[in-house]
Amino acid sequence: MRAWDRLMLAAVPSAASCARAFAKYTLRWWDATHVMDDALLVVSELVTNAVTATGPKTTTPTWTDVKAEHILGVQLRVVDMHLYVEVWDRSRELPGTKHPTVDVENGRGLLLVEALTKRWGTSQSSAGGKVVWAEWELSTPPTLTVDVPPVPHRVPGHVRVPEGAAKDTVDIALMERVLEGLRNL
Repeated sequence: MRAWDRLMLAAVPSAASCARAFAKYTLRWWDATHVMDDALLVVSELVTNAVTATGPKTTTPTWTDVKAEHILGVQLRVVDMHLYVEVWDRSRELPGTKHPTVDVENGRGLLLVEALTKRWGTSQSSAGGKVVWAEWELSTPPTLTVDVPPVPHRVPGHVRVPEGAAKDTVDIALMERVLEGLRNL
């Protein structure tokens, strides 16, 4: 089975909860709920990192703070028995795992991603930015649930992507990741 779906969001703090809802609905539609808990946590971590890397630098951004460069893309793909979560952001700076001390509040996200997935990595995009991805090997083949419609892409106004060329960049970058995956089959 091959399936995919993608969502573009403004890189604001509430993007993580919107991305989780998107992932939850999509995984239910694909009947891949056996990996849902881990996948939702990974989506949260990767989207939060993308917001930190490319979102408006104000603590509580308003819609007027969001510009075309404050954008991220979330893509879920299933190829055969593998689930991929891929998050694109405009920053070219690659993330790395840290080993924080017990008194530090941040820096554990990618350690969680590493612990919960088969593998994870990054891809630079020729369109700009990077894709951080995570992979799971599925224990049962997913199926499309016919009595549930596909994911509606109704994005709340406060996380809606501004119109412009930046939307094309997200599509190109995430499609490059798909092509990279197909070449590795």
